[in-house]
Amino acid sequence: MIEVRSLRPDDDRSSFRSGNADLDRFFVRYAGQNQFRHHIGVTYVAAEEGVILGFSTVSASHIEIEDLPRTKRKRLPQYPLPVLRLARLAVGEKARRRGVGRRLLRAVFYLAREMGKKVGCVGIVVDAKPDAVEFYRCLGFEPMDVLEGNLGDRPVPIAMFLSLGSIPED
Repeated sequence: MIEVRSLRPDDDRSSFRSGNADLDRFFVRYAGQNQFRHHIGVTYVAAEEGVILGFSTVSASHIEIEDLPRTKRKRLPQYPLPVLRLARLAVGEKARRRGVGRRLLRAVFYLAREMGKKVGCVGIVVDAKPDAVEFYRCLGFEPMDVLEGNLGDRPVPIAMFLSLGSIPED
């Protein structure tokens, strides 16, 4: 049975391979220190019998109202708005087509709802890789009106937003 839980210090991350070198490097080298030492994000893993099948990393963040899609700006204040940032999401190559990504996203949706109840949150922001844009669009995420930056030789991510009220029910 697949379990979604927060990363533990003793989890073996060394053999995780998603097919994306940047995501794999982050997970193996930095996810633990970002969570346990720096406290700048929490990584959730989907695991089965001790084997990590995928992960998502989230952090509290904010966005400016002018960065929201135009249709989402109504009646919101003109100061930075709290959001949950989905910083990374990856599924292991051997776990594809098993619903691992959707399970991880359900956990992210739950966290956003809880954040909304406890400290405030208008939605979820993700910087989607170009090949993942359609995946997020199917879940209701909309492209944001942000300026694009240059990441050198890496593909430019597409900033996308899902309002708290648009999060799909389980």
